[in-house]
Amino acid sequence: MSEGCPRLQGVEPDLFTAAAEERRERDPSSSPLAVRMRPRVLDEVVGQQHLLRPGSPLRRLVGEGGGGPAGASSVILWGPPGTGKTTLAYVVSKATNKRFVELSAITAGVKEVRAVIESAKRESGGYGRETVLFLDEIHRFSKAQQDSLLPAVENRWVTLIAATTENPYFSVISPLLSRSLLLTLEPLTDDDLRGVLRRALSEERGLAGSVTLPEDAEAHLLRIAGGDARRALTALEAGAGAALTQGEDTITLATLEQAVNRAAVAYDRDGDQHYDVASALIKSIRGSDVDAALHYLARMIVAGEDPRFIARRLMISASEDIGLADPTALPTAVAAAQAVAMIGFPEASLILSHATIALALAPKSNAATTAIGAALDDVRSGKAGPVPPHLRDGHYKGAAKLGHAQGYVYPHDVPGAIAAQQYAPDELAGRRYYEPTRYGAEARYADVVERVRQRLSGRTEPPARPAAEPAPEADAAP
Repeated sequence: MSEGCPRLQGVEPDLFTAAAEERRERDPSSSPLAVRMRPRVLDEVVGQQHLLRPGSPLRRLVGEGGGGPAGASSVILWGPPGTGKTTLAYVVSKATNKRFVELSAITAGVKEVRAVIESAKRESGGYGRETVLFLDEIHRFSKAQQDSLLPAVENRWVTLIAATTENPYFSVISPLLSRSLLLTLEPLTDDDLRGVLRRALSEERGLAGSVTLPEDAEAHLLRIAGGDARRALTALEAGAGAALTQGEDTITLATLEQAVNRAAVAYDRDGDQHYDVASALIKSIRGSDVDAALHYLARMIVAGEDPRFIARRLMISASEDIGLADPTALPTAVAAAQAVAMIGFPEASLILSHATIALALAPKSNAATTAIGAALDDVRSGKAGPVPPHLRDGHYKGAAKLGHAQGYVYPHDVPGAIAAQQYAPDELAGRRYYEPTRYGAEARYADVVERVRQRLSGRTEPPARPAAEPAPEADAAP
């Protein structure tokens, strides 16, 4: 290995990337396209403009605009895959002329971390060269493993740059987090990725103009990339290799599909198809067609749709179309959204499938939707009226003289905890908004709300049901 990357006892040499980078610079064709196109300076970084503005902490970290940020001896990069976390770490090391060492928390442990730290101390003392330790997937380190990093960070033996796809406030220990500069990376936009692809097609270190990429093939690449630059470049390289093998200089859509083994889906995340497919998913769930719902879900996943967008639509559907017919629907959708935010694709597809199936097969009721709609219509049309005096706040001095809270009956003081008194303004007394169905679990609410309304009005006997209005079965399926 090179002088800048000495072999360390107990540490696999390929964990250190300095020598590998030197080999790649001598023979770029030996490296994957995603590695060859890695930005060398901050100005080549695509996206993340909120981190790259003049005077930003990241600019200061590489010595622009007055040196590094005060008090920060480590950096935590938090963001989705393929947004440039490794790239930023490498750029920082190059810009500061520091030795760059990379470890992955998936394969490394405390032993490897300590070996890097000891090597960094020797490099600093013997050669005066500082070390950047890039630790990928830091959230996979246990608390004890993360604790092993603290002495090196506190004593500045290394500049730690850690990357995580999970919320660092939950996955990184507090002492390390408090000593770090936290930078949040955003998903790359289609325009960002388009720039990456076109630069890779034209630049010498990329494909050097050997192939062209038609618009439909480029659109497919953007779809399957899902905001991940590494995935986009890997697919582009596969498509270019397939085209050149066939003696062609154009990466056609058919060639690209074959190369990446994924069919092109007619879907534009920013156009009509985006909303049409999302609408079809929700309407299929509303119509209880679980198979159609799964089809549209699959189309959104394959097209690279943001899983958080899908999860948000499912949460809305749980209240809009199911409501209290299945009280577990909303908690299921919320749990799915939380899990998706922590996991991401590809595993998120399992969670979204779980929630979609549950919602599609749940009994349906839009009673909650129509209830709030009717209440909003009344308020917007001016039907509000003053709050009844006995419901007004009576805790402040002088409230009693105004008659506030006088005559209010505390429900817990009466049998059944339901007091016969008026709650709505006079103008809306007796107005009904919630009309529960008798589907699924909402049948129980239908009985409960009728009894409560009787008690509130002072009636004790339920009104007779009209003979022409037989009650549906309580457990009726949608």
